[in-house]
Amino acid sequence: MVKVHFLGASGTVTGSKFYLETDEKNILIDCGMFQGRKDLRVSNWEPLPVSVPLIDIVLLTHGHLDHTGYLPRLVKAGFKGEIMGTAPTLAITKIILLDSAKINEEEAEMANKEGYSKHKPALPLYSIEDAEKVITLFRTEHENQWVQLSENIRYKFRYNGHIIGSTFIELEISGKLFVFSGDVGRPNDILLDPPVQPEWADFLFVESTYGNKLHPQHNIEDRLVALVNKTIYERGILLIPSFAVERLQTLMYLFWKLYKKNKIPNIPIFIDSPMGNNVLAIFERFPKWHKLSLKEYYAMCDHVHIIDSYKKTWETIDDPRPKIVIAGSGMVTGGRILTYLRQFLEKTNTNVLLVGYMAEGTRGRALLEGAQELKIFGKFYTVKASIHHEESLSAHADQKELLEWMSSIKNIPERVFLIHGEQEALEGFKEQIEDTYKWNVHIPNLFETIELAF
Repeated sequence: MVKVHFLGASGTVTGSKFYLETDEKNILIDCGMFQGRKDLRVSNWEPLPVSVPLIDIVLLTHGHLDHTGYLPRLVKAGFKGEIMGTAPTLAITKIILLDSAKINEEEAEMANKEGYSKHKPALPLYSIEDAEKVITLFRTEHENQWVQLSENIRYKFRYNGHIIGSTFIELEISGKLFVFSGDVGRPNDILLDPPVQPEWADFLFVESTYGNKLHPQHNIEDRLVALVNKTIYERGILLIPSFAVERLQTLMYLFWKLYKKNKIPNIPIFIDSPMGNNVLAIFERFPKWHKLSLKEYYAMCDHVHIIDSYKKTWETIDDPRPKIVIAGSGMVTGGRILTYLRQFLEKTNTNVLLVGYMAEGTRGRALLEGAQELKIFGKFYTVKASIHHEESLSAHADQKELLEWMSSIKNIPERVFLIHGEQEALEGFKEQIEDTYKWNVHIPNLFETIELAF
């Protein structure tokens, strides 16, 4: 008997947490923070509906906040086991948790100073000290190697693209294979190799972020060239909210290549993401996990201006030249991009390019859906900037690519669980899997528990 608790990314995209209770070990797959909708974000403050001290081990598919950001709360609630992942995943998780903790502390301090929080006092979700305690529990495992967890349980990390270090997890329990997809990458990613495909799955847990969509096939270079030319003509600014891991490095690479091909002039490009700057070092440390040569990496970094202080952020804002600014966070939920939006969102010569997925309840989603104003740190700003969206840069496989990723599975899975998607995407993907493979598909609800007997 295995009891599976769907503690996150069930009926929604964020907060990935899947808890397996077995006779031998209790295992948590990912430990993500909820983002976006307020009702979900409130859940970050609430205790998990399971006994945290009984969790023996956490296995991480990759380092993104919605897969790792709840770890400090888990440790605070009594978790004392090991946290396993590939070396790049744990390196990225360390950066992301420390950055997230710093942002949480700063936002709580600002809320108390400016008095816009209903909580007196406003508290951070977790502190830098909380994040540092998590890091002491990290243990590295290599990909493609079985790790024996107990007499009848073993696991393996397998490459799946998406971001550097990312994997899907094969977990064998008493001869049955549980496969957790993590976030599946693209087969033709600019920086990463194609994801490895699973060959067997008795129980398949698969992400559905774009389960009902196909990514556009237009030329991303042409769209970026057009936006750069528009920005120069209007003597304005091109603001790109970006995820610090992979997306930021991809954008840097694309703009550098466009300049090398003489498709764009030498417009100043500013990278304002402390976390993104740290992630750049991960690319240097783990060259076997991506396609960039070190020569390309150094040339790409030399082409842009890396902002390393808040003072330089304001110097960039005051710089009158047409420019490109790439800053976190990707869904406009926090980070330096908010400082720029407060200054430029109400200007008609500002272009904002949203790249990738925008979860429900985020400022990015509001901009995408045509919001006329945006609330930032308790104040509303009128949206006069031009808003653009580019999905072809997504690090998530679309419906066709997800179906292809599953196509090498030789058996018929006993159950397929669709996770990490909004309801429309989940239902669309369920229909496609049933039509294509005739598999038994279930869409679990948030906090649902299912018993699997075998």
